[in-house]
Amino acid sequence: MPLVFDGHNDVLTRLLRGGGVARAEQFIDGSPFQLDVPKARTGGFGGGFFAVWVASPSGAGDTFAAMEGGGYDVPLPPPLSRDEAIGDVMHEIAILYRLESLGALKVCTTVADIRHSLDQGTLAAILHIEGAEAIDPELHTLEVLYQAGLRSLGPVWSRNTCFADGVPFRFPSTPDVGGGLTAVGRQLIRRCNELGILIDLSHMTERGFDDVAGLSSAPLVATHSNAHALCAHARNLTDRQLDVIAASGGVVGLNLAGAFLRDDGRMRADVPMTTLLRHLDHLLGHLGEGGVAIGSDFDGAVVPEAIGDVSGLPVLVQAMREHGYSDALITRICHGNWLDVLERTWH
Repeated sequence: MPLVFDGHNDVLTRLLRGGGVARAEQFIDGSPFQLDVPKARTGGFGGGFFAVWVASPSGAGDTFAAMEGGGYDVPLPPPLSRDEAIGDVMHEIAILYRLESLGALKVCTTVADIRHSLDQGTLAAILHIEGAEAIDPELHTLEVLYQAGLRSLGPVWSRNTCFADGVPFRFPSTPDVGGGLTAVGRQLIRRCNELGILIDLSHMTERGFDDVAGLSSAPLVATHSNAHALCAHARNLTDRQLDVIAASGGVVGLNLAGAFLRDDGRMRADVPMTTLLRHLDHLLGHLGEGGVAIGSDFDGAVVPEAIGDVSGLPVLVQAMREHGYSDALITRICHGNWLDVLERTWH
């Protein structure tokens, strides 16, 4: 089985809530989380994008509860100030580097770093920030974070920032649900291009998506999103958006969250593997074999019960094989396409 390099996980936030830096060892020894070192070894998980995310005061559990039933419209959480966000962001980055100091993973800033880590059997981690609340409009914080290893950034989570509007958890809905980039948001995109920071479109409105597409010189990437044609959630990408990503040479990571897979939009674990394969087939039809990857959302979502956690990734790989995907295509989906788009994005 090829190693899986994954487009999105939220284990740093889980570790923050579970005791922070002082309890980082639980990631190594085993934990109740969907991702840790023992589960990664079992599941052939080689690494991925480790998200730094700041929770809203209401908490994700309230959102998940609202998404368990049929149609819903979860209001956007109020924006966070930079002062509210910066503490958790710094703490989660500290957890990541604590894990590196313990030998659990390697924070990678080049594709050569990732390849070396995969070859050595060390988890390869990309420092990603999901929601740019901690970054000031003058972008001074961005410069410091880049020097600290930041190589992937989502300008918004599903919460507005000074840079752009976020897309709500709404079903059914199109992603055309708010404004696009602000003036400082445009500056953020330009500076990310200059630095070689990957821009993640997963939580952006359709207008924000179009603004980035018209401005960015890098391949367009949605690290953890699915096909709106199969699940009419505001978080998913329309066929037109998929075609725009394809034209840029970009990549979409298949999100394993039940709410973005099921045709009824419910955040539930009873999702058959055939549903995941339908999304993969649809994405491949628009993006081609070089444009589809995995963006699990482990530790940030309810995933199909047949997978459960990182240790269950071989179930997905086997399903792709039985579905008729070639070994070469499976390898591209598991890690090759992420490494390729990073080669073309990072400087």
